[in-house]
Amino acid sequence: MRLIKEDTHFNFLGKWKIASAISGLAILGGLAAYFPLGGLNYGIDFRGGTLVQIQFPAPPDLSQIRATLASSDAGSFSLQSFGGEENHEILVTVAGSDENQSLTTHGLAQRIGDTLSEAFPGLTVRRVESVGPKVGRELKFAAFQAVVFAILAILAYVWIRFQWRYSIAAVVALLHDVFIVLAAFLLTQKEITLPVVAAVLTVAGYSINDTIVILDRIRDNVRKFQKKPLFDILNESLNQTLSRTLLTSGTTLLVVLSIYFFGGEIINDFAFALLIGVLVGTYSSIFVASPLVWGLNNWFPQKIK
Repeated sequence: MRLIKEDTHFNFLGKWKIASAISGLAILGGLAAYFPLGGLNYGIDFRGGTLVQIQFPAPPDLSQIRATLASSDAGSFSLQSFGGEENHEILVTVAGSDENQSLTTHGLAQRIGDTLSEAFPGLTVRRVESVGPKVGRELKFAAFQAVVFAILAILAYVWIRFQWRYSIAAVVALLHDVFIVLAAFLLTQKEITLPVVAAVLTVAGYSINDTIVILDRIRDNVRKFQKKPLFDILNESLNQTLSRTLLTSGTTLLVVLSIYFFGGEIINDFAFALLIGVLVGTYSSIFVASPLVWGLNNWFPQKIK
């Protein structure tokens, strides 16, 4: 018994216009929402500041907590419920600045804890994280460099391993996946943190791996069936690798879904990035990379060796 038939004949390439419209709308939607939403929501890893996770003995009243902190000269802060309702936990995030870096690092968490303890006896400070503004800027630049260098390395590898048409198609599909993941974080206003950057790099590796498997089959079939139209070869290659693509993506999704729903709040954003990335990466390998190979070969016909 097979989950996926080996002799499928889906016309994947025939849907390239619909796929292009879907991808274009998703990316343009993210770009259009960038300024109205105030850009990406960077965590303290990148913007600097102090994060304090506090557990209350009873369900906390955010408006009362906000009023209490406003009178304590804690600076610009934000409040967020954390975990399930039964946990009675909140996150207090205080923006950092170069002027109050010393206070942010050493004394601000203590001030927040002491101020709230007077109004809400019995609370517990569960976690404190602090990053200076200068370090945050350095981490943001380092994360950007990591993503750019990874993409350039992948471009070079595929260029050497295959040829430039395949390399461009693979990297465009990879960039497509990264943009969609970032657009999802923008629209949901989830925080961009170092674990999320690690997830984006993981998505890039997963996406390019799936794309290379398909491109390798395309290259073999182009050499084997030199008299066949390229359109038919591409569709045949996609159908031949469909079972592998769906089974690999399906088993990966099972793991990612388990992490997302049962892994807890700490790694929820990491799992969310992987979840979106695996889904979009599977889609782009079929509906972005392959149509680009077809288009590039139409514009710049390939000599078969």
